[in-house]
Amino acid sequence: MKRKYLIIIGILLVLAIVFISYLSELNPPVSQQTFKRAEVTNQEEEPSKAEEQTEPSIENRDVEEHTPNEHTSLQEERPLPDRISEVLETTLNFFLSNHTRVVAIGDSLTQGVGDETNQGGYVGILERTINENNEIAKFENYGKRGNRSNQLLERLNEREIRSSIKRADIVLVTIGANDIMQVAKENIMNLKLNDFIEQRVHYEQNLKKIVNIIRDLNGNAEIYLVGFYNPFEKYFQDIDELNTIAETYNSTTEGIAEMNDHVTFVPTSDLFRDTDTNLFSEDNFHPNYQGYRKIAERVLDYISHDIMSEES
Repeated sequence: MKRKYLIIIGILLVLAIVFISYLSELNPPVSQQTFKRAEVTNQEEEPSKAEEQTEPSIENRDVEEHTPNEHTSLQEERPLPDRISEVLETTLNFFLSNHTRVVAIGDSLTQGVGDETNQGGYVGILERTINENNEIAKFENYGKRGNRSNQLLERLNEREIRSSIKRADIVLVTIGANDIMQVAKENIMNLKLNDFIEQRVHYEQNLKKIVNIIRDLNGNAEIYLVGFYNPFEKYFQDIDELNTIAETYNSTTEGIAEMNDHVTFVPTSDLFRDTDTNLFSEDNFHPNYQGYRKIAERVLDYISHDIMSEES
């Protein structure tokens, strides 16, 4: 047993070093990706003059635009999710009739880090799928690479994010993976399984507060908590503890969703198992376009199911 834990600690140590080194080499995070920003209509509440004066300038925001690279030319060649026609039709009709606003908040999975097309990961795929023939939904993306649950909680105090959530019909959230990575970083020389379990308690408390704040800001929005996967499973399938850590956090997220009305947990860990297709980017941690495509399909399935349930 002791030898097994030493192996786990060694593996996690190496992975943590590689991942932390990768993060330090990346460019600053992106802002609204390449999607169109939601506009305030005449019927909606306009910010007061005092609020306008305190709004941070573009230069001062901590997120920046994607810089096109050599992959940009491949954008049009990437397939969008295939949907059953009647499901998609019902979903599109709902989005069209409700002038739907979708707000995405969270970490690098929301930002779309790893998407080699620089089109915003799963959120960008959802936007292009729903708006493929006509712009019927407005998308705002506040994903920020590296965000932990406590940091996302703090960002919910930002006026721009709060204003967007107030107007949202759907709020998508990815959070938790960096909570796990922070444990590895802080305990890199003496990593223990219990360290991850103890951090889970803080994650649970933060996520509950995040959901409560979103609900206080908007009592009608549908909230989708998108789970995360075990990025190490592909290489260390025989180490159950790695799965245990990821699944424990996912179970916590699912439990919070079940405790709240109109909050849905969207599992994704199964999407990355037992597949011959490479779903990871060059960092072997974040999804590539194909990985994000699978996440987008899953999220769209859950949204479509909820819409059809309401229509029936």
